[in-house]
Amino acid sequence: MTTKVKPEIVTEEHLEYLDDLRESGETNVYGAPAYLEDDFGVTRREARDITSYWMSTFEERQNGND
Repeated sequence: MTTKVKPEIVTEEHLEYLDDLRESGETNVYGAPAYLEDDFGVTRREARDITSYWMSTFEERQNGND
């Protein structure tokens, strides 16, 4: 299995935020970067990088929380 390299910008707070946003159903994954931009003050590119990393590691992180 290939491990995705975690961008320096990504924090656990970002990942937990996206987990919570997903569970809330307030938006889908395509709308998530805008929420990161607004709530964390990151650039559009950083928000996309954070969301991309979150998506690529979601299943692995969820399986680790069983």
